[in-house]
Amino acid sequence: MKKVLFILFLLSSLGGAAQNGDLPWKQSAFKTGEWLKFRIHYGFLNASYATLHVVNDTINEKPVYHVIGKGRTTGFASIFFKVDDTYESYFDKTDGKPYRFIRKISEGGYTKDIEINFDYSSDQAILNDKKNNKKFNFAIQEGIQDLISGFYYLRNKFEFDDLELGKSLSVEMLYDDDGIFPFKLKYLGKEVLRTKYGKVECLKFRPYVQSGRVFKEQESLSLWVSNDRNKIPIRIKADLVVGSIKADLDGYNGLKNQFKIIMDRR
Repeated sequence: MKKVLFILFLLSSLGGAAQNGDLPWKQSAFKTGEWLKFRIHYGFLNASYATLHVVNDTINEKPVYHVIGKGRTTGFASIFFKVDDTYESYFDKTDGKPYRFIRKISEGGYTKDIEINFDYSSDQAILNDKKNNKKFNFAIQEGIQDLISGFYYLRNKFEFDDLELGKSLSVEMLYDDDGIFPFKLKYLGKEVLRTKYGKVECLKFRPYVQSGRVFKEQESLSLWVSNDRNKIPIRIKADLVVGSIKADLDGYNGLKNQFKIIMDRR
């Protein structure tokens, strides 16, 4: 079960392509109060749930979005591997720049307590590893995102006309003491999925990942994003070295735009 919730948050943040520059958002894909819930299956087990919630907050007296992401194992799966993860991000309401990122995880006895503060006056990100009492400095450039802020930044930045079939996109993120890493994503076209809400037309992506430790191959992941102005993840599938996982949208509230569902004709 380890890495399941990290995979969800990571792939959720890659549902689009960033534009160059740091222009203000023209049309927001979300609003304060938006809440998303995902149900995660590991093999035949209904293994865990993950949620993302947008609220208002302040950083140094500046109004910001504060997103809280939580993930926990449930039921039978928690007997074998207990997960209790919290991810938080504070980012600018105008252009999506992250100011603070928090990662507190407990996964089967493995724990981390990370806080990253982004200082744009010095072009530095200061990572505080609270568990091990260590600090790291990283040089940052325009467009850097953390794991959670990237989700909302890209939802606002990517436009449907920017997508080209078979073209790979990339984005840089900082989320841990491993440093800044690029992540490639290939657009595979449109596909209609059957969900608990009905049929949903989606944009399908193929993220490229490092094979070996967690994933079977570089192309072991698939991501489907709603083909509407919300641009929310509908389904994520991954083949792991041992087993497979699937995450489906299981609940939502406070969407800014209409969630387009294709009704079956009787």
